[in-house]
Amino acid sequence: MRSHKLIAAFALALGMAAPAVLVASPATAMATSCFVELHDVDASNVAEQDGRDELRFLVQGNLFPNNGAHNMRSGDDANPSDFGNPTGAINNGVNVAFNLREVTRPALGQGDSLGSAVAEASTCDGLTVGQTHIDTDIISGTDETAYSYTVKLKLTGL
Repeated sequence: MRSHKLIAAFALALGMAAPAVLVASPATAMATSCFVELHDVDASNVAEQDGRDELRFLVQGNLFPNNGAHNMRSGDDANPSDFGNPTGAINNGVNVAFNLREVTRPALGQGDSLGSAVAEASTCDGLTVGQTHIDTDIISGTDETAYSYTVKLKLTGL
């Protein structure tokens, strides 16, 4: 008789514990858009013969830095704040281009395009909300001289 009572007690205990075990944690939400920001810029070679480029980024119609430009020489490492913290957003599956532009002082304007680092919507689609991804692009070519920049973009799922 005791074994029947013991089995009944175990069954009751398991019956109450099972629903707690079966409750699943909510699924991680997939990002529907992404916040994109400049993460890092490294100059391997610069485009001008004087050994210094005055640079800006054009992102979704906005120039960064807003006023002025950032000077870079071969071997320099720049931070986002050097360019006024350029940002953009991936919405509705549209890529975001960070167009690197070489400008001439004193009238800076938009300058000449050296190329673009592109944050792709397909990368954003694979992120969960809050997840980040660093994308690395190399912008290179020949202007007055051969140039090469490594540009890193940080994507954050929203």
